[in-house]
Amino acid sequence: MVMSTPALLENYVAGQWVAGASNTSNISNTSNASERTALTDPVTGETLAFVSSAGLDLDAAFTFARETAGPALRALSYGERAQRLSQIAATLQANRDDYYAIATANSGTVATDSAVDIDGAIYTLSTYAKRGASLGDAHTLLDGPAVPLAKDASFAVRHVFRPTPGVALLINAFNFPAWGLWEKAAGALLAGVPVIVKPATSTAWLTQRMVADVVAAGILPPGSLSVICGSAAGLLDRIGPFDVVSFTGSADTAATLRAHAAFTRRSARINVEADSLNSALLLPDAAPGTAAFDQFVREVAREMTVKSGQKCTAIRRAMVPVEHFDAAASAIAERLAKTVVGNPRHEAVTMGSLVSTAQKQAVLDGIAHLQTEAETLYDGNRETVFVDAGPHSACVAPVLLGLRDGASGKRVHDTEVFGPVATLVGYRDLDEALALVKRGQGSLVVSLYSNDAVAMRTPALALADAHGRVHAIDPSVAKTQTGHGNVMPQSLHGGPGRAGGGEELGGLRALRFYHVRSAVQGPAALVEALTQDAIEFPTS
Repeated sequence: MVMSTPALLENYVAGQWVAGASNTSNISNTSNASERTALTDPVTGETLAFVSSAGLDLDAAFTFARETAGPALRALSYGERAQRLSQIAATLQANRDDYYAIATANSGTVATDSAVDIDGAIYTLSTYAKRGASLGDAHTLLDGPAVPLAKDASFAVRHVFRPTPGVALLINAFNFPAWGLWEKAAGALLAGVPVIVKPATSTAWLTQRMVADVVAAGILPPGSLSVICGSAAGLLDRIGPFDVVSFTGSADTAATLRAHAAFTRRSARINVEADSLNSALLLPDAAPGTAAFDQFVREVAREMTVKSGQKCTAIRRAMVPVEHFDAAASAIAERLAKTVVGNPRHEAVTMGSLVSTAQKQAVLDGIAHLQTEAETLYDGNRETVFVDAGPHSACVAPVLLGLRDGASGKRVHDTEVFGPVATLVGYRDLDEALALVKRGQGSLVVSLYSNDAVAMRTPALALADAHGRVHAIDPSVAKTQTGHGNVMPQSLHGGPGRAGGGEELGGLRALRFYHVRSAVQGPAALVEALTQDAIEFPTS
């Protein structure tokens, strides 16, 4: 559903829809250009809508969320909030076709890639609704049993989790405007913490529309879910000591955020998911001609092309025994050559565009940077004619680079190109392979490929301390494995070091970030009374 006349998308704050400084009556007035940002079609360049956060009363937005929405949410039990998540999922499902149309227009994605974002969001909400229902009528989560502090057990301590009395500010990236919202908001709302989401400006339309549909359905107490489109200026200045911030984006931006007084002085908590040089590791036994080798090839090619490589979990480095380097290069290139790039509206197209021409330039610059030390094994841009997409579109074809001597590289181990790009990296033995993987300095995910499940035990444990997720595949799970880059709500999402040091999802573990743990000490009768209206903190 593309708007015939570009409109200014409103923000939802303090329980009301509010336009930024540029309103719809003067949208053609170019004097307001500095106060609004155009959202465009990355294939055609057409202006789809405008966004602006200029002039919003941010103090009122945060105060309303904390003082009105928060208490109303926490008056509901965990089970009642889980029911609200189920209703949100049903509302999104009912409007799914509209979301697909917005994704095609504003993100340039083919239907299968839009599904990763949109259907992934609905699935995540549904999963949290089901798991949250198991918490029933509880309002408090318990952390372990009571522990006596006196010899006669008359005085004891029990640790409890209570929802933080603040706001969850979600600052999201451009690549997942749907899933990026709901994978964070599901845990926050289930915990009883109101959400203010600041989507990436370039693809804010889908996030804004989803919030609008949920607000219109009247599912949540007013102000429980707010959306601010446009500039993020001033948001962190309103973050207080009991608020939490969840950020997805670049490591540079994350470093700037962490230096803000909200965290250095007011001690608000921040969860970061940043850059990640994820790896796929072909183990020595997985020689060409084996099932594990074929699975590795399929997964590398798929991760390079799904969402045009614009996934924080995409494979950036593919590690192979040096003796299998040529075979792997040939097999991956053969699969990539079948990719049809262009306008996602064309039925023949299997991979759409990058999100913007600015992102396209960043990818091309990144490729050139890596080519200074890596050879080009396959470059689809040399001969590809983009289907129904002109030279000024944001389309980029897949590019596979290669470095036979992985240990000699530097840039391939510290440069993430956020597009359909990966580097094939050779290694001499397993010890060197593990060392090369860890040169990524902390990643969201590493995947292992072997014909022997038990053989993956040693590398899985060796790499677990540097990765948020280890994804191991042998032939027995070829049809059931969920995919290197697919983030499942039952598993943790995040990673140490360069990946940001954060954790999201992981089943009901996601609730931890939105709670405060406190030790309640007192008479045994009081400590026992804490178990009323409470349930043990879940770990799955």
